[in-house]
Amino acid sequence: METKVVIIDEKNIDESLIKEAAEYIKMGEVVAFPTETVYGLGADALNAEAVKKIFQAKGRPQDNPLIIHVADFDIKKYVKEVPEKAKKLMEKFWPGPLTIVFNKQDIIPDETSAQLKTIGVRMPSSEVALKLIREVGTPIAAPSANLSGKPSPTRVEHCIEDLSGKVPFILGGEYSEVGVESTIVDITGDKLCVLRPGGITLSMLKEVDEEVYIDPAVMEKPREDFKPKAPGMKYRHYAPKAPVKIICGELQKTVAKINEMVQNYKDDGKRVAIIATDETKAMYKEGVIVSVGTRTDIQTVGKNLFKVLREFDDMDVDLIISEAFDEYDLGVAIMNRLKKSAGFNIIYV
Repeated sequence: METKVVIIDEKNIDESLIKEAAEYIKMGEVVAFPTETVYGLGADALNAEAVKKIFQAKGRPQDNPLIIHVADFDIKKYVKEVPEKAKKLMEKFWPGPLTIVFNKQDIIPDETSAQLKTIGVRMPSSEVALKLIREVGTPIAAPSANLSGKPSPTRVEHCIEDLSGKVPFILGGEYSEVGVESTIVDITGDKLCVLRPGGITLSMLKEVDEEVYIDPAVMEKPREDFKPKAPGMKYRHYAPKAPVKIICGELQKTVAKINEMVQNYKDDGKRVAIIATDETKAMYKEGVIVSVGTRTDIQTVGKNLFKVLREFDDMDVDLIISEAFDEYDLGVAIMNRLKKSAGFNIIYV
């Protein structure tokens, strides 16, 4: 398959490029496109055959549900009920990086929901994404635009690397602003439950409902028989080619442990990469050292994490060792992605 790649200026949007991308989706094809979180791989959410192409292109497990992206607050056609607590979330956080899980209407194919009776719905804040959804005229089902298991794409080059020859059209734009996928909140139970942490943090959600909580399964290694209620809950995700280890503890001890490990691996002839921060980068003397951002602004870490993981693929390293981050606010989402990328390989010091 030949893949056409076009780049759109998100500050001066060329409507003809939006229309071209929309035509592919209307014809039952899949298209990679930018959002504020990560790049998405989109198809008509109501077209079961088109949705199957998402799974095929990504090599995605069939029991991993998709999120549908909308450009309108009127979603009653797609979900059975919009309770008051959902309306409050929508009013406060839409458009933006928040996915809400509802009981779905039958119009949503089982292929889109992975046979679940629920569906995640999100309204992105990216103007390109919103224009594309409106032009298509139906919700767009879209997971991240990468091969399943690899780090999610935050720039068009990542999409091209993974999907060239597998999808007919890639719409490129700017570097994704948030850098991690949307927060997913399930509103179908008695209490609001976070199924995937993201840019909308627990403390932000508590401003709407004090009783909201994070599903304990989010930060633990899932069992083989675990049935995911949302994307990213079951399978190893965000993984670069090299294995990842996380060192967790007081920062000085973490740095000392990483320096010790790097020296040992170097003696064995291995090329080791270190995910450091602006505060610690100078403390490492060996290895491929890259700062993922500053601990004084954790958003920089979220924005750069997937980009750094992909850079290490290009550097052909044998092992990646990462510092851990405080599991508070956005740090919860960052550690969720890191733990998944490491297959929960964590060393405590």
